[in-house]
Amino acid sequence: MGRVQHWLRVLRADLWTLRVDPLPPSVWLRWLPHGLLCLVAFGVMVGAVGQLQDHGGVVPQVAFAVGLAQGAAIVLALWRPVPAWWISTVAMLVGAIEVRRQLLAGDAQGFTWPWSSAGLIGHMIVLLLLALRVPARVAAEALAVTMLLSYLTEGVLGAPDFQPTGFLAVTLFTVVVVLGTALRGRREASRALVEQTTLTAEERARRTLLEERSRIARELHDVVAHHMSVISIQAQVAPHLVENPSEELRENLDGIRQNALEALTELRRVLGVLRAEHPDAVHESADPATGTAPHAPQPTLDRLDALVENTRAAGLSVRVDVRGVRRPLPSGVELSAYRIVQEALSNVLRHAPGATVCVSLVHYRHGVDVRIANSRPTHSVAVSPGAGHGLLGMRERAAMLGGTLRAGPRSDGGYEVAAYLPTAPPGAPDQVTDSKDGTA
Repeated sequence: MGRVQHWLRVLRADLWTLRVDPLPPSVWLRWLPHGLLCLVAFGVMVGAVGQLQDHGGVVPQVAFAVGLAQGAAIVLALWRPVPAWWISTVAMLVGAIEVRRQLLAGDAQGFTWPWSSAGLIGHMIVLLLLALRVPARVAAEALAVTMLLSYLTEGVLGAPDFQPTGFLAVTLFTVVVVLGTALRGRREASRALVEQTTLTAEERARRTLLEERSRIARELHDVVAHHMSVISIQAQVAPHLVENPSEELRENLDGIRQNALEALTELRRVLGVLRAEHPDAVHESADPATGTAPHAPQPTLDRLDALVENTRAAGLSVRVDVRGVRRPLPSGVELSAYRIVQEALSNVLRHAPGATVCVSLVHYRHGVDVRIANSRPTHSVAVSPGAGHGLLGMRERAAMLGGTLRAGPRSDGGYEVAAYLPTAPPGAPDQVTDSKDGTA
């Protein structure tokens, strides 16, 4: 008893539904199959009305209603196959009952019953459209219900002097359901194959990318890291090769060695990103603001003085103006502010020789304002092979933190880079903090 109730619940869930399942247009013919089915539906309607009225003896009103329902079921099956199957089945039963009345009265001898030829064709089309869109279980249930109703109508209810169509109908219905189910299975297999092919192509592209990144990392390590190490060692050894080296020479060589070591540290961090299988994913133990592991030290604004001194040693006049109280900042803001200043100073060295630079930091309660402004260059500017990636990187760093960055020429012929990096949600009131007590 429990199994029967379960089967009835499944049957009700599968067949008692109004869900939409539209038939997609043909790839090459677009909507031509839909138009042909509409023409077939019109033909089924006209044929059913004529057969029921002329040969079955059914009154015109009932014949027209049954024919209209059988034709409309084909059109509805293009979008809602299960409700269309119900309409076609009910139309068959109504028509069969009305024809049986005429057979009993002797007004429709020899009529095809319980299925008329037009109704048989219409129900075949509906079952085919149903099997093309629904799971095989639902199609089999619809076929079983159709076979049961055909048997009960012809074999149990019965009628005198008619041409039986029940066996022919069951045979044809079984064929179209099997055909539709097979076509649906083939379509699903093709879709699954396409999806698998797409996944395989994406996996192949990902592996190719990882191999290329690993190759670049090896080349960077073998070539650039080697040369930077040699530079560091030579800068360390050079003072011992000169008799009584001057203090200025020692400082310059120490600066060269320190810059080489810092470049090596940055290079190793970049190589770690290149070798990572998922470089965009943040490691569980990484800093959520920077996405780097804790053992990879990142520069902060505390190293701004060293950066400025290195820039001055390269021949650039730099002035630093810091206002507000230096508050602890998120690591992402610290790193981005340092990188923006670093990149801006590098751009001044390349594109504005002889210019003076002012680095201005204003600490607000909910953010920090970073400005790097330089005057007009005093020497001719050499053509730079850069592609503007540095400025793009600065914009991306600011946007990542929800800040803003603008860069452009000034009225005096210089250039300015201004960025605001927030440390609080948008809309929070911002004020400059007092340099003495840290209050607004």
